[in-house]
Amino acid sequence: MGKYILILIIICLSVFASDEEIYEKTKDVETKEFMQKWEDSSFGLKPHYVNYLLPYGYREGKYKSYDMTPEQYRNIEAELQISLKIGVTKNFFNLNEIYYISYSHRAFWQIYVDSSPFRETNYNPEAFVVFPISDTDSMFKLRDLTIGYSHLSNGQGDNGTATSRSRSVNYFYTTLRMTHDFLITDFTLWVPFMGNDLSDNPDLIDYVGCGQVKFSYFTGKHMFTLKGRGNISTGNGAVEATYSYPLIKDVYLYGKIFSGYGESLIDYNNYITKFSIGFSFSR
Repeated sequence: MGKYILILIIICLSVFASDEEIYEKTKDVETKEFMQKWEDSSFGLKPHYVNYLLPYGYREGKYKSYDMTPEQYRNIEAELQISLKIGVTKNFFNLNEIYYISYSHRAFWQIYVDSSPFRETNYNPEAFVVFPISDTDSMFKLRDLTIGYSHLSNGQGDNGTATSRSRSVNYFYTTLRMTHDFLITDFTLWVPFMGNDLSDNPDLIDYVGCGQVKFSYFTGKHMFTLKGRGNISTGNGAVEATYSYPLIKDVYLYGKIFSGYGESLIDYNNYITKFSIGFSFSR
């Protein structure tokens, strides 16, 4: 009897040891996976809008200061943008759609004056969903439809005076993308949320409008974009053209020309023509 009990104990111990060994191996594979992910910095973040650093930007005329103690801003400055997105879930409606959240940070940096202040910074978190469209037969060549919600502000408080720097808007938007060979066309429409989020800048739509069209064209290593937006009733708006060319891996020569209203939130109602050049780290 004792012999059979001993055999049973040995079998149980061997099974336990096997399970423990399997667990340890599984744990090691999982540990290696997450360690590799950390080493590769592959956490699912992808570029959203263009990420760039433009050390030199020249505009016609002078920038207006809204500070309590007016800064002597120059018409030459640097500009940078960081814009990232991450997919959070997908296929909720079984349409192969992907849900994203994103954050974009854009800063205008007066590096050519003594104290090198940031003249303006715009913050832009978003949540949106992209519905793919398989359209190979029609003349439109529809690629996808994006529906999203966006908050755009400069993070300033309202001091209740005429020189308040506070600017903000919350809005819904939709973008329809089409592709024709090496040309990508994006049509975007937006509308302020609930119609009452413009207290800091009630006439914003008069200057930037509610619609935009953007063309992106590729030829070899070169990429050109042309973007226009505006308000038909007021005749105000803006155009922007960019060019990029790869220099080394993930670094591009990047140039930008902007002319019109809404270059930044603080200057949404000031007409600005500006040329900037530097580097981008995505397209």
